Amino acid sequence: MKLLVAGGAGFLGSKLCEELLKMSHEVIAVDNFITGNKKNIEHLQQFKDFSIVNHDIIESRVFEVDGIFNLACPASPPLYQKDPVKTVKTNVIGSANLLDLAQITNSRILQASTSEIYGDPKVSPQTEEYWGNVNPVGLRSCYDEGKRTAETLFMDYHRQYKTDIRIARIFNTYGPRMSVYDGRVVSNFIVQSLTNKDLTIYGDGNQIRSFCYVDDLIIGLIKLFFKENCHHPINIGNPDPITMEELAVEIIKLTKSKSKISHMPLPSDDPINRIPDISKAIDELNWRPSINRSEGLKRTIKYFSKELKIAF
Repeated sequence: MKLLVAGGAGFLGSKLCEELLKMSHEVIAVDNFITGNKKNIEHLQQFKDFSIVNHDIIESRVFEVDGIFNLACPASPPLYQKDPVKTVKTNVIGSANLLDLAQITNSRILQASTSEIYGDPKVSPQTEEYWGNVNPVGLRSCYDEGKRTAETLFMDYHRQYKTDIRIARIFNTYGPRMSVYDGRVVSNFIVQSLTNKDLTIYGDGNQIRSFCYVDDLIIGLIKLFFKENCHHPINIGNPDPITMEELAVEIIKLTKSKSKISHMPLPSDDPINRIPDISKAIDELNWRPSINRSEGLKRTIKYFSKELKIAF
């Protein structure tokens, strides 16, 4: 197939492009390089069926493709809050443009949604049936509500135009190719540990998260894309929970760091509990994560040590 990956130079997008190429698909990576990194896709130039197009999905453009993956949007709070209007437009206008492209080309299209659509959940773990608890006018709403509206568009295109959609609700993901300046907790903790700086925990450290290694996540996205007649949201993530305090201690041990832990005030609307129920992914996709957190963190620490040129 000839597949378009919007956000193809990003952390997840570049890994997705790589796996699709290994499956002998032709891949067009589309990215505006605001947060995507050309370094992530340099090695893909060896594939004759790979091309990269510098393009912003907010602007409509026609590509001849058989399938579309929409991963185009910053996922880190510091990055998506840097330009909240652009974030909303990418999620809403960009999604509408890609849905129109899917209509024109009669293509299947997958939306990389997010666990952020659940907001600060009142139930745990979160199932796909949970509607969420989201502040529509908060600092995070440009991303949260942008992704929620994108899901609305996807479902309405499916209901009204019979568009062949897929919706993946991605929970916290980590691994190689994350930016040193990503701003999410795993990258922050690893960079701080490797440089022997205090690990910054926001709030009391009892917030609960679960973290999925990137390789597992990409397999889940691909399985969902190629699953027939799966037009409802599917959680993709690792349900193994850990508190932020426990994560900080674990990373300090793995890096053999001299770092200590410091606490800062909890940011506005930061969720207290974020754990996926992946029953649907198990039952419908035959997917579950296979790489445990310890192994995933070791691989990620090795990557960051190279990026920072720190012997480890």
